[in-house]
Amino acid sequence: MTEDTSRHPAPRPSRPLPARRRGLGRRLADVLRSLFRIVELTARLIVSFVIVGLVILLLVMTWGGSEPEVKPSTALVLAPHGVLVEQLAGRPAERLLLDLLGQPPDPETLVRPLIDAIERATGDERVKVLVLDLDRLAGGGLSKLQDLSAAIRKFKESGKPVVAFSDFYFQSQYHLASQADEVFVNPMGMVVLQGYGSYRSYYKEAIDKIEAKWNVFRVGEYKSAVEPYLRNDMSPEARSARLEWLSDLWESYRTDVAAGRGLGPSALEAYVEDFHLKLEANGGDSAGLALSEGLVDHVAPRDQVRDRLIELAGEDEESGSFNRVDHYAYLAATEAPEREGEGVIAVVIAKGSILDGRQSPGTIGGDSTAALIREAREDDEVKAVVLRVDSPGGSAFASEIIGREIELTREAGKPVIASMGSVAASGGYWISMSADEIWAHETTITGSIGIFAVIPTFEQSLLKLGIHNDGVATHPLAGISGVDRDLPEEALRAVQATIEQGYRRFITKAAAGRGMTVEEVDRVARGRVWSGKDALEIGLVDRIGGLEDALAAAAERAELGNDYQIRYIEEPPSRRDQLLSFLLLKARPWLGGLEVGHRPPDLLSHPLVRGMADDLALLADPERPYQALAYCFCGYE
Repeated sequence: MTEDTSRHPAPRPSRPLPARRRGLGRRLADVLRSLFRIVELTARLIVSFVIVGLVILLLVMTWGGSEPEVKPSTALVLAPHGVLVEQLAGRPAERLLLDLLGQPPDPETLVRPLIDAIERATGDERVKVLVLDLDRLAGGGLSKLQDLSAAIRKFKESGKPVVAFSDFYFQSQYHLASQADEVFVNPMGMVVLQGYGSYRSYYKEAIDKIEAKWNVFRVGEYKSAVEPYLRNDMSPEARSARLEWLSDLWESYRTDVAAGRGLGPSALEAYVEDFHLKLEANGGDSAGLALSEGLVDHVAPRDQVRDRLIELAGEDEESGSFNRVDHYAYLAATEAPEREGEGVIAVVIAKGSILDGRQSPGTIGGDSTAALIREAREDDEVKAVVLRVDSPGGSAFASEIIGREIELTREAGKPVIASMGSVAASGGYWISMSADEIWAHETTITGSIGIFAVIPTFEQSLLKLGIHNDGVATHPLAGISGVDRDLPEEALRAVQATIEQGYRRFITKAAAGRGMTVEEVDRVARGRVWSGKDALEIGLVDRIGGLEDALAAAAERAELGNDYQIRYIEEPPSRRDQLLSFLLLKARPWLGGLEVGHRPPDLLSHPLVRGMADDLALLADPERPYQALAYCFCGYE
């Protein structure tokens, strides 16, 4: 009996689509691809047209713009914003773009242009008065304030008045204001002076609570950079040394201000020590207290300050305020005095933490800074080099790379002078010690000749979460780069041996550079920090003076006399950065800061969080997790 399959027909074998249907699919795909290309090309053309249009607009603005003007009677206004620095952090185009977008980086003002503007204005008959607008000055190292104050005093010696005003004066602001002939404060303002202090967060108890293991390797009982991981408070050695150099800084500050205001140092000390009592006795009138104590000359609202400056510099009819020119516009409108002589002294700025490799301005890169020194050495016009150091240190390896370039420059017959700014400690001292001479300010923070490494592991912390680590290795040191297991004894001994050898290398090279024995250097090293004044007495620096003094010393060693030119050796910006900087600078006065929405308070900017981030930053290099560090946590406020 045969099966009836009519009700369940067998499946037909699959057949290819007809050619017509296949062609339709392909054409549809081609059409979609074409449409996508058209959309993509259109988008690119739109973006290109926008960019070209912006460039044309900015070029028109440039051609139509006017040069800065200095009126026959005007005031030169210095209005520093943020922190005074030797070198701006980051690339210029990046800073300008962020500023234009309303998200500026931490504000900074270069010290050198401020001083240059004052020096040019001193002999310029058009500039009738120097005005210090200090409302937005956030601070700066004492040596930078002293350099700027010295330029202000020279301006005063020309017979022209200096006027300072601010709603509130804090310590850095008042150092500059104290050098003025007239100091104005707002009736609701005050002068707050508090002396110098240095505080850090300590993490030992927190580390114990999470059962982390912080393996610390160091040489020197004064190398306090690692103390926050070992203690809950400052060690007696660190406390004593730190208070000593803080006292030196305060004495220098107090002397500068007292001399500027014609006061005795004891009067200023009493103002700081008994501020709360004096304020209570004065009924809480802080501005009136500053006046009665001789710290200011006038308690006046802003309109009266403006009237006084109109009296001194003349009135700008368009604005109704006084005739004025800021220091950037003034420098653009005037020419620097020409120096005679064919010899060139190169200045290389070494500012910020010292890191390996190439780094952006505001940070010292072992490779990038070494390349700048090498460029100066290989330039036949350069007869001497001044290394301007403003650094708490960092990578010992990078410091050695830079130090070697200095040695090679000296061997090539070109003298090298190290000029220390506010801080030149630890790695900052390392890169200075091979120079022919070391110049420092009395208030420079230097020394801290020591070395350390910190390697945290978290095996016990992970065990509390039930995370275990296990494995095998052919040798004890294999696979020790992880933080999830304890370091074997062999690794601990190896790292400590490396740190001790690094310290011996540090003090041996310092001894050779300073003409001292290793034992003599060791007695003043061991991580201890010194003021420039004390560093001179113990032989760690040669002379006390600023950048100008260092330049003169370099000229003398190179037998240039007073006939020499100064050239700052910096990494040149790329053509893209040059064009972008140019365009953004031209767009800035037209566009202002573009609002991109309200920005809530940033938790990461809190001093506690930033301090912890700074403490941990040097430990976070994945390429060199066990690197030796020559770093000084020697901040103060």
